[in-house]
Order: sequence, then C-alpha cells, then structure tokens
Amino acid sequence: MLRIDVRELAAGPVETRGELSPDDPALEGLDARLGAPVAVQGRLQAIGAERFFWQGSLRTVVEGECRRCLTPLRAPIQAEISALFSTDPEALDDPDAYALASEATAVDLAPAVREELLLSVPRFIVCSEDCRGLCPHCGTNLNTGLCACAPAVDPRWQGLRS
Repeated sequence: MLRIDVRELAAGPVETRGELSPDDPALEGLDARLGAPVAVQGRLQAIGAERFFWQGSLRTVVEGECRRCLTPLRAPIQAEISALFSTDPEALDDPDAYALASEATAVDLAPAVREELLLSVPRFIVCSEDCRGLCPHCGTNLNTGLCACAPAVDPRWQGLRS
C-alpha cells in the first residue's frame, strides 16, 4: 500500500506497509541489481491544508560482485525516509518535498522510496574492508592464498640496488 487515498487521512494518521518488486516500473533506471523486493513501512499524516508528511523506512538486498575480488555477494540496504507531499509551491523548496497536483486524491509514496533507495545503494560493494583483491598479473584471489608471481620491481629503484 504505497498509494494512499487522502480521504483516509481525515480519521488520523495512516500506517503504510508495502513492497516494490525489483522489476517495478518505479525502480526503473536503478543502477543496482536487487535481490529482494523493497519492503516499505511508515506513517503518513496530514499536517495542514494539502500538506502530508510521511516518515518511513525501506529494506532490501543488493546483489553484485566485490569490487576487489569479484566474489558474488549480497549487501543489505536499510534507510530512513522523511518526505513532505504538498500542493503548495512554497513547500517545494524543501529537498525532501514532493509535488502533488492541486486536485490529487492520493499520495504516491513510490517516488520518495525510489529517491532514497538511489541514495542508499553503495556505488561499489566489497566483501570486506580488508579484501586483498586479485593479483593483477595472474588473477589469483589473494584472499584465499598467495600467488606464484614474482614480486613487482619498480625500475626507478634499481639504481639503489647497485
């Protein structure tokens, strides 16, 4: 339930719960491979004439490969979301504000979820901070052991060897 009828808010805040599947059109263009639906929950409330505040959270899993050693992995993503939905143009100066049409009958939370997900997904993921990566010469995963390559010698230091 990520689209809430504003008439429901007349009785008070509305608890929101729902999920977006990885292939949902709202997530189109996301530069990450999702390994689970985006689970969303929160609370939407009216805070004045044609102004609605939503506070919620999202949870999902991103699939990818370690940037250093190319090991497949899954990284959990969690984020808190605060968003203002309004028909008032002055309220839209806030970076967390989303425009509603003046005759809107529903608040769609998907754009706020998408934006927060875009900001929360790491550009690069690693299996661990101390990942040693791959040998640049033979491609051996240096986390599992040493390779048989000779240590690289910088020719600029050869003069000092003599």
